[in-house]
Amino acid sequence: MTAIKELKASARTKIGKGAARAERRAGRVPAVIYGAGKAPVGITLDYTEITRIIYAGHFLTTLFNIDIEGEKHRVIPRDYQLDPIKDLPLHVDFLRVVAGASLTVDVPVHFLNNDSAPAIKQGATLNIVTHAVSLNAPADAIPEAIEVDVAQYSFGDSIHLSAITLPAGVTWAGHGDDTLATITAPTGLKEAEADEAAAAAADAAKG
Repeated sequence: MTAIKELKASARTKIGKGAARAERRAGRVPAVIYGAGKAPVGITLDYTEITRIIYAGHFLTTLFNIDIEGEKHRVIPRDYQLDPIKDLPLHVDFLRVVAGASLTVDVPVHFLNNDSAPAIKQGATLNIVTHAVSLNAPADAIPEAIEVDVAQYSFGDSIHLSAITLPAGVTWAGHGDDTLATITAPTGLKEAEADEAAAAAADAAKG
């Protein structure tokens, strides 16, 4: 089961850009909780705490119990805004999560053994096409990442979605058999193969 983290918040009574700026000056980050057919709830979060949580990773796939002055709301982050210059949080959107809900989430792809894989050790290059994939997953069983073992692939191989086994209850969201990565042969090997092909073609022409 996905771990649920606790997060404290304060109710936000004033709205608008001026009120949001005032909250930020006071060391708070404005946020909103919405969804599940209920009215949106404006809140503020401790600036230091939410910054640490965001940069710890997996923020958009983590469930939270947000405690607003004793009332708890189970949510998942849906979006957050960062200052374009300082990369510090300006606002966070949370979606309410009801019991038994399934969600569409973007999950990172982790490529394992890319340093020790035989093809890589022989000079091949791992070309990553996508760093994240969209999944449909139960809210209480969201994978932290999809793992791909590069060690089993050779020169010229492409790694597709169809080669990945997903956890029970999790499905791809709107993907075809997309390519996640390719294993490109070393330049020298590609040149040698090209020379061999050219020589074979020349021999065939002579025959």
